[in-house]
Amino acid sequence: MDDDVGLVERLRAGDESAFVELVRRYQPRLIRLAESTVGNRAVAEEVCQDTWFAVVRGVERFEGRSSFKTWLFRILLNRARTTAGREQRAGRPEEDVGERFDASGAWASPPAPWSERVDDRLVADELAHRVHELLPTLPEHQRQVVILRDVEGVSPAEVATALGITDGHQRVLLHRGRARLRELLTVDMGGER
Repeated sequence: MDDDVGLVERLRAGDESAFVELVRRYQPRLIRLAESTVGNRAVAEEVCQDTWFAVVRGVERFEGRSSFKTWLFRILLNRARTTAGREQRAGRPEEDVGERFDASGAWASPPAPWSERVDDRLVADELAHRVHELLPTLPEHQRQVVILRDVEGVSPAEVATALGITDGHQRVLLHRGRARLRELLTVDMGGER
């Protein structure tokens, strides 16, 4: 966002309200991206906390060669990958189903609707729910690109920078991730592969 630059400058100057605004602006996105990497909400929240500590400690070194958002996502992804490896080596379960569902088996926090049109709302809600369920089946890099591009609306160049890949590679990953989701949704609806 345009005023990220101003917030970063205020943060450098020790303005706590700038930090609060940056957290408010980016925390939901960071949680979503971290959870897609580590597979667990509680661990994702820890990764986000570590990311914000790194931002505060390293804001003086932020040179502005990329956007603040790209820099932030890059820090988060590095921490999430390290944490995911540690969690896997520790043999911890990837996900606690109780965090996603309530006692009745319904979503504790349902995915946001993809459409605001009244005629499409039921179909969009069902589709969003199913896509959210299918995202974890994608390979890690495809999942991250799909979330950054399609959920977060991050530009292709920023995705490539955040993930440390070429623009062409992020396009391939996005295409493959979308194609796999489309294939899985078609199978779900009784269509042919």
